[in-house]
Amino acid sequence: MENNTLSKSINIEYLSTLWMLIEFVVALYSGIMAKSILLIAFGLDSFLEIISGVILIWRLKKEANGAKNETIEKAEKITSKLVGVILILLSIYVTITSLLNLFGHGLADDSLSGIIIAILSLLIMPFFIIKKRHYGKILKSGALIEDSYCNVTCAYIAGTVLIGMILNALFGLWWADSVAALVLVYFIFTEGLEGVKGE
Repeated sequence: MENNTLSKSINIEYLSTLWMLIEFVVALYSGIMAKSILLIAFGLDSFLEIISGVILIWRLKKEANGAKNETIEKAEKITSKLVGVILILLSIYVTITSLLNLFGHGLADDSLSGIIIAILSLLIMPFFIIKKRHYGKILKSGALIEDSYCNVTCAYIAGTVLIGMILNALFGLWWADSVAALVLVYFIFTEGLEGVKGE
């Protein structure tokens, strides 16, 4: 039963990481084309979640092959701290760029592909969250449950991205992208801080 759940957990991580790769490529490309800080930050966050996913796959595979818990936990802690630092740096980048855009009246263009990827992310994330938490409880894997919180953050980010872009597209609110990006900083920074603290 546990081996079967472990196998399903690895498969769900593969699926999640594959989706994050698609999200990263589409969001980053759309963000660069539309000059949208929101979409670029969304894409960069997806890239960091790819790193987390790959490490968790490695961890689960080690567990499946009977590796020592001490070795796995040590590697996981180091990785969590590194990803946390990257997320904090990302939040600083988003804050500075958003403030510069607000003071300089920087305008983000409409992005249909950006809106579509944000909607799809909002629809897909609950599936990953539920599955990871379910398997994490069965396996008593704190790492798998914690990884589901990355998906929660991703859903929050997708929602923020969507609101910012819709306000800009429908009402021409030039500042919406930058203000929504500043809201986004809270989620990115909080996730990064948790990683650094090792929570």
